[in-house]
Amino acid sequence: MDEQVKTKIEELIKSKKVFLFMKGTPEEPDCGFSARVIEVLNHFNIEYLSFDILENEEIRQGIKEYSNWPTIPQLYIDGKFVGGCDIIEEMARSGELSKLLN
Repeated sequence: MDEQVKTKIEELIKSKKVFLFMKGTPEEPDCGFSARVIEVLNHFNIEYLSFDILENEEIRQGIKEYSNWPTIPQLYIDGKFVGGCDIIEEMARSGELSKLLN
């Protein structure tokens, strides 16, 4: 991965405690998986920032390599990769997500 892309990804992840790489925007998700993660975050009133990977092909490909995770969305908490849609939903059900955020 290009060092400039890696730096940009790290800056995004560190810009907020909770950061989401997604397809679309929180107001208009462009895939069902992104919409489901947004629902979880909104349900718990979690403050977060997001990045629409459809707007930037370098970030879209780079984030998959950065996290070693092939799919989007990807959620980061405190600069660490937490998971994609299924993992976030399971963590929300189990209470693990709340613990991680507090």
